[in-house]
Amino acid sequence: MMTLTSTRISPDWPCQVKTPGSYDWERSAAKWLRELIPARYASYPALIRHPVLLARHAQIQVQQEIRVARTALQTARAELPVLGLPESVIEHTIKLYAAEVLQLQHIARSVRAVSEALAGRGTGR
Repeated sequence: MMTLTSTRISPDWPCQVKTPGSYDWERSAAKWLRELIPARYASYPALIRHPVLLARHAQIQVQQEIRVARTALQTARAELPVLGLPESVIEHTIKLYAAEVLQLQHIARSVRAVSEALAGRGTGR
């Protein structure tokens, strides 16, 4: 009989990643992290062999994406009208960028939680 532990998973823990300490959880973490980085990086042997290195790269990647989405959001009102876009498209685009910033911030928190667990500093170890 398996005993239940009092492991608490962060609310930011991605549902695609198994609970830390469970069978094959690190493989599920690596699979999820690989989806967050450009494909060419996902095939590098060092990143494949060391999930903690993969997590570090994913953190940097997501932070960069947040900067890109923020820049797009902050410049949309001034730059999109020049492209001849209708106001409705501009408003929709601004909402899209705002939602993307929030989604990326959530992903960044999830990556941080997985990174900490992989490094043995967080959930489950």
